[in-house]
Formats: sequence, structure tokens, C-alpha cells
Amino acid sequence: MPADTAPPVDDAALAASLDGGFTSRHAEVNGTRLHYVEGGAGEPLILLGGWPQTWWQWHKVLPALARRFRVIAVDLRGMGGSAKPQGGYDKKTMAADVRALLEHLRLGPAHIAGHDIGAMVAYAFAANHPEATRRVALLDVSHPLESWTRMPLLPQGGKHLWWFAFNQVQGLPEQLLAGRYHLLLDWLFENAATDPADIDARSRAVYARAYDSPDAIRAGNDWYRTFGQDIRDLAQYSPVSAPLLALGGEHSNYELMVDDVPALGSDTRVVRVDGSGHYLPEEAPGAVVEELLAFLG
Repeated sequence: MPADTAPPVDDAALAASLDGGFTSRHAEVNGTRLHYVEGGAGEPLILLGGWPQTWWQWHKVLPALARRFRVIAVDLRGMGGSAKPQGGYDKKTMAADVRALLEHLRLGPAHIAGHDIGAMVAYAFAANHPEATRRVALLDVSHPLESWTRMPLLPQGGKHLWWFAFNQVQGLPEQLLAGRYHLLLDWLFENAATDPADIDARSRAVYARAYDSPDAIRAGNDWYRTFGQDIRDLAQYSPVSAPLLALGGEHSNYELMVDDVPALGSDTRVVRVDGSGHYLPEEAPGAVVEELLAFLG
């Protein structure tokens, strides 16, 4: 598609393209700058996305959720329109960013839902800020666990999460991927989505734009480089008391969620999203909306 006719991929235009009056904003909180998109009215619902995506991964579910909630889709520290500082990528600090954003917006306790890296931050939020947490939803990933330190380097059949190791490498990913991040995106969507077409060309352009610079690649990889600290932090947490829903893709991490999530809370439920791979909000938006509305009440 010629550049002058291609759909816009900047955050303000993307937010304005959604039904429901969404706006793109920034806030200086916790020593960093966060970008977020908000719309709707009602109890606050925070949505946190994952690697290698941005707040836009929620675009198929935002209008429906905004009919019931004041929805705030946040770019995490290091993601998309948010700042990319040199540190603070452990999930406890990133959860403190979100807590500070709630204070900035003068909001009381919120529901919080996260996918992938965002799920890790959502759990850290509930563990560290129970006074600000209503209910928690984790989509296809839990918090980093001690068992992750024993992942095999060589494939053992089935899934092989090679990027967990690749993203730990200092400096090289930036050199290999800057300016051609679309190659990594296409591989991930082709291999981790049940139907890769569910992540369309416009969305892929949004994500490529967000991650195509060396600084953005470094920041996104820093979410992985802090897993050791995240695991040590988890050892200090008690199981969360807020009700916790986990959604797992039938063709992705459902079985892992069944094994891992019950120990993370005192009131947990794990649901399989049939027909979906890893990218639940884009592959199965109807199921995600249905489960979240039923759970959040």
C-alpha cells in the first residue's frame, strides 16, 4: 500500500480510530513517562500488553470493555509511546509505575488485566499493591517462576522459547533487528498464533514501528533480562488475595497456566480459550471480552 494511503499507525490516530471516544495521553509518574489510551466510564480497568506489541494489541476488545468500565490501556515502561530508561524493568518497579499512574489519575482501586509481560506486571501489581487491586486477570502467562531457570537450551519437542535466551544477549539483538524488526514479528505471529491473519498488516506495522530502533529493542529485551530479579521478588510475595482469573490459549499456554496459577492466589480460576494461540486479545477477542465481563462483574 502506498505510504500516502496506508492507515496511520501513530498512537493518537489509532486511539481516535476506535469506537467509544478513546484518547492518547502521557503522564510523568515514578520517575518515567508512560503513554496510555483511555475511554469509557465506570470502575477503572487497567490493560497491560506484552512483547513484542503495544497497547494496540487490545484494540479489538477496547470498545466493548469501555461500555462497562473506564478502560486505560498502558504502554509499559520501555514500550511504544512510553519512555525507555536505562533501568527499572523488573516487574515490581513496573507495577509501581502503574500504581503511580492510578494516583496521577486520582483513581481508587482498579481491576487489572495483563497479557504476556503485562500479565507479569499485573500480578506484581496485585502482590505489591493489594489496596489498589480489585480483580486480576492474567492472559496466557503468569509471573516469572523459579522453574523457568531450568528451561532447556535445546528443543525437547513441542514449543521452544528461544527468545527467552536471545533477549538476554547484550547488544547483539539491536544490531541484528534494528530496521528489520518486522522479520521477527512475522516469525512470532506465524508460529505462536493459531491463525496468523488475526494479527493483520496494520497491527504488524504498528508493532514494527514501535520496536524498530536500537533503543526500543534494548528496552523490550530488558523485560527479559530482569527475570532473575522477578523470581527473587516472587519468593517474597504471599499468594494474592484478590480474585484471579487466568486465560490460556488452547494451542499455547493453557496447560502451563493450570499448573502454575493456583499457587499464586487464594481465589484462582483457569479458563481455556478454545482455538486460540498466544495472542488472545487479537485471536479470540469475543472470548476475552466474555470472560472478562463475567469475571469483573
